[in-house]
Amino acid sequence: MGKKAIFLDLDGTLLTDQKEITEENRRAISDAIAEGHSVIIATGRPLSSAVIQAEALGLTGAGCYLIAFNGGILYDMGERKVLFKKTIRLFDVAAVFDEANRRGIHIQTYEGDHVLVEKRCDDADVRIYCSLIKIGYQTIDSVREMEEEPVKMLAIDRKNHEKVKEFRDWIAENFRGTLDSYFSSGQFVEIVPAGMDKGSALRRMAEQIGVPVSDTIAVGDEANDLLMIRAAGLGAAMANATDKVRAAAGYITKCDNNHSGVAEVIRRFMIG
Repeated sequence: MGKKAIFLDLDGTLLTDQKEITEENRRAISDAIAEGHSVIIATGRPLSSAVIQAEALGLTGAGCYLIAFNGGILYDMGERKVLFKKTIRLFDVAAVFDEANRRGIHIQTYEGDHVLVEKRCDDADVRIYCSLIKIGYQTIDSVREMEEEPVKMLAIDRKNHEKVKEFRDWIAENFRGTLDSYFSSGQFVEIVPAGMDKGSALRRMAEQIGVPVSDTIAVGDEANDLLMIRAAGLGAAMANATDKVRAAAGYITKCDNNHSGVAEVIRRFMIG
């Protein structure tokens, strides 16, 4: 079997609902690497959080990579360097924050290794989010104080899906060709530069590491995984995936994210 590359979403895919990695998943990943395959974490999480997960898996040597911010950053874990980065203009950040504020929607962005929120959003949403992904946050009076363009914004509403859906529709109407937005769960709307998604990141990373796209496998569960699953040589949906992701996949796992569905894919299609 030739070299393959597997692209793994984190939340709802590689991680259990308790944000843990099962021992079976851990062993399967280790076995795949030992056989010369590449394992790439592909997540909407910020880079610093993705690095924590990569370190927990031992994906820290040569040939280990990350896709963070839904494709906004490609990162070489072995070299500890950014390979690719695409950011959002600061005046677009300010406009999106203003509209979120008007609608009473939690909105946050990222700077360095922490989440950044305006004081209005120093609330339970950011604290819960940061506790789950294991990074800190800072507050500022206004995003107009920012000097460095961010890679992503995130809108959160844990109670009213329709409210954030309408906000997403507003972004699509007002920032066509500039920003893309999509759900990574029913509560989260990811806001990224246009064209930055896990599908384009998969193709870019495959070229970087010298693996034909036909020899790639992508595993995911949510809407922000859809383009990655369509782009891969084999797209695999978790048993717990949304209906749209399952419909797009060439394989649907029998086990869900709490029962090592990733290991099922690795053992069936990579190390058999």
